Amino acid sequence: MKLGFLTAPFPDLSLVDVADWAGKSGFSVLEVACWPKSSGPTRRYAGTAHIDVAAITASEGKELIAALGEKGVTISALGYYPNPLHPDPAHRQAVIEHLKTVIEAAGRIGVPLVNTFLGGDAAKSVDANWEDALAVWPQIVAHARDHGVRLAIENCPMIFSHDEWPGGHNIAYAPRIWRRIIEEFRGEIGMNFDPSHLVWQMIDQARFIREFGPHMAHVHAKDLMIDRDGLYENGVLSAGIGWQVPRMPGLGEVDWPGFFSGLYRAGYDGPIVIEHEDRQFEGSDEKVKRGFLLARDVLSPLVK
Repeated sequence: MKLGFLTAPFPDLSLVDVADWAGKSGFSVLEVACWPKSSGPTRRYAGTAHIDVAAITASEGKELIAALGEKGVTISALGYYPNPLHPDPAHRQAVIEHLKTVIEAAGRIGVPLVNTFLGGDAAKSVDANWEDALAVWPQIVAHARDHGVRLAIENCPMIFSHDEWPGGHNIAYAPRIWRRIIEEFRGEIGMNFDPSHLVWQMIDQARFIREFGPHMAHVHAKDLMIDRDGLYENGVLSAGIGWQVPRMPGLGEVDWPGFFSGLYRAGYDGPIVIEHEDRQFEGSDEKVKRGFLLARDVLSPLVK
C-alpha cells in the first residue's frame, strides 16, 4: 500500500508544488483533482483543476509524471466527482462530456484509473435512478475501455445539504446497488471505497470489506464524527444532515485498525488516499497541511 491524498484542497498551488510538499512530508501518491478549470459545483473543493485535461498532450503528460517522480510521488488516479445523472439535461451533458475528457487525458498520460460518482436525481427513487444509469453509463464505460482506463465510483450517498435531499446525488452507496454495478458492468467499474460513508449509514464495515474488497480499485481515507446533539435534533431520517461531521482520520468513529485488517485480508494492495473535508483544518494552505500531517501520523503505522 502507498499513502497519499486528493489534491483538491490546494486550488492555488501547482501540482508540482503540491507534489514537492507531499514527497517531503512522507506521501508517495496523489489523486489529482481534475474539475473543469472555469467552474464547479458549490460544494467545497469542487472546481480544483490541477491538470488541464482538455489541453494536456501525451508528451506534456510524460514530462509531468517525470517531474512528480523527481519529487517521489506518483499519480494514483484522476479525480472528478460530478453528477452524471443530474435532472437538468444541459448540466448532465456538460458533466458527462468533461468526465469523458478526464478519461481521455488519463489515457494519454498513462494514468489507468479515473475516480468519479455514478450520480443520481435526488427526487427519484434508487430504482428509477438505476434505470437512468443503465441508459447513461454504458457509453461512459465504453469510452473508458477505448482509452485503456478503468473507472472507480465512490460509495458516497451525497446527501449533505437540503438541495441533495431526499435521495442524494450518488446512488452507488449501499450493498444492493453495488451488487447491481458489479453484475452489470462485469468489473469495468470498480469501487473507490471510503469507510466514513458506512458510519452514518450504519453499514457494517468489516462485512462490507469482506464482500466488496475484491472490487475495490482505490481507497479513500476519511473519518466521520457523529454529532450526538445534532442526531437527537434531526434524527436518522435526515440522512445525516445536521449530525454527520467529516473529520480527518483518527478524529471520528471509523475503526482504522479494523479497516486495514479487512483490506489486507481482502488482498487490497493499492493506494490509501486521504480525502480532506474537515472544516477545523481549513482556511489556509498551512491549516490544510496540518490536517494531512495529522492523518498521515494516524495511518502511516498501518500502511505497509
